[in-house]
Amino acid sequence: MPAARESLLDAAFEALALRPWAAVRMVDVAASAGVSRQTLYNEFGSKEGLARALVRREADGYLAGVERALAAHGDIRDRLAATAEWTASAARENVLVRAVLTGFWSERLPSPTLSAVPSSSAVPAQRRADGPLPSPADLVGAVRDRAVAVLSGPGAVRADAADLARCSELAVRLALSCVAAPPPGEDGVADLVRGALQRPSRN
Repeated sequence: MPAARESLLDAAFEALALRPWAAVRMVDVAASAGVSRQTLYNEFGSKEGLARALVRREADGYLAGVERALAAHGDIRDRLAATAEWTASAARENVLVRAVLTGFWSERLPSPTLSAVPSSSAVPAQRRADGPLPSPADLVGAVRDRAVAVLSGPGAVRADAADLARCSELAVRLALSCVAAPPPGEDGVADLVRGALQRPSRN
């Protein structure tokens, strides 16, 4: 039941904003989502399963935002700057995105293992959540690979794939440095990325 699953994940995320994960109770998450506790256990199996699915959803949401930024109008530097801005803002505003991007999990957060866990779930979404969760390096690599695919795809100006990969990885790593030490000004992240990518590219 996809609607119940999303409601439960929303409720878990809202509960996490109010209290440490260790203090989040499954019965409260279920009540907040308007479903039974049994429905919660049917969907996720355990609190660990709920945590893994929540982390997976937030990581997927971050990558969806990356794809939107890469699809924006502008040249390659503008699109990579937009990707960097999205990365920095998502990490600032979403504690789970920040954790999966940086690898720093505070004691307030769930701390699911990144490796896959045994699963006998018949729910496809849960089997996916039980698979390996992305590490920071995995996410940086995913952003890099998406950027190369979009920026060198049909209709794009021909660009060297290795150069695109380097520029894309530089953009996301600069964005992550700005999470720890925010630059001044509203456009600080974008300006930093544009300045670092010296050779102008047109698309």
